[in-house]
Amino acid sequence: MRNAVKVEVINAVRAPVALARLRLLLLMAARLPEVEARLPEGKATLAIRLTDDSELRRLNRDFSAHDAVTDVLSFQGEGPHLGDLAISWPAVVRQADVYGQTAETELALLCVHGLLHLLGWDHATAAQRREMTRITVAALAESGFEPAPGRL
Repeated sequence: MRNAVKVEVINAVRAPVALARLRLLLLMAARLPEVEARLPEGKATLAIRLTDDSELRRLNRDFSAHDAVTDVLSFQGEGPHLGDLAISWPAVVRQADVYGQTAETELALLCVHGLLHLLGWDHATAAQRREMTRITVAALAESGFEPAPGRL
């Protein structure tokens, strides 16, 4: 049986997001061979919280000792629960504007980015950044998203 990911989305800021499309994006990303190989057997779960800058800043300060707003934070789970992602909707909108892409595309990129972190990928070195970018672009393409030139 193929691994599966059940995605729960908490839209705390009532962002105008097609939640079904977001779930489908992550299901498609989980089917990439590199991603699927890191998933636990059977059903895995993932929670995503769409929130605001103040909550992301508080979470970043409390859990990472960085007193600054960020766009996405990932919190490692255990067992079949991959973990939780917290995403700032205002940051999504700002970054989409800066890079000239839709907020939906920016949100998709941050969701995939967070998922990859939960599965052990990082971007501390140039080689790691290239690998994470390659997988992110492939995962986005599976669902019809294409990041703007220069975004990654």
